[in-house]
Amino acid sequence: MTAAAWVQFCALIALVAVSTPLLGRYLAQVYGGGRAPGDRIFLPVERAVYRICRVDPDREQRWTIYAYSLLAFSFVSVVILYAQLRLQGHLPLNPDHMKGVGAVLSFNTATSFLTNTNWQNYAGESTMSHLTQMAGLAMHNFVSAAAGAAVAVPSSGA
Repeated sequence: MTAAAWVQFCALIALVAVSTPLLGRYLAQVYGGGRAPGDRIFLPVERAVYRICRVDPDREQRWTIYAYSLLAFSFVSVVILYAQLRLQGHLPLNPDHMKGVGAVLSFNTATSFLTNTNWQNYAGESTMSHLTQMAGLAMHNFVSAAAGAAVAVPSSGA
């Protein structure tokens, strides 16, 4: 490796070593139900979302309803991404005039990004439009990890 590569590697290790305890402590506070930094900003937003969705945050949800909700969310998001891939030739933010992706590749890509495996059987720059890369694939990179975290973290009432 070059000297620049070693410097980058050491900088990455240092950043991980510094950020891990800080982020870990923050996540423990958030998932543990205690007070966490940012509560002044995020709690009013959370309460507003609960009010709009008619969710009682003090009421436990049965695991079957939780599982059905996760499956419904996953199904809807994979259908939307599949449709976006198939129809990208007709959607905005396509300055390179990318055609719609084929059915099999669209299904493979949508399920891959849904499961957070992100297996890509294409060259992104020559297959996906800007809208697809931003609003489809990048969005799934976030929501699939968020769904995994929601499943992995036990409820505070358990």
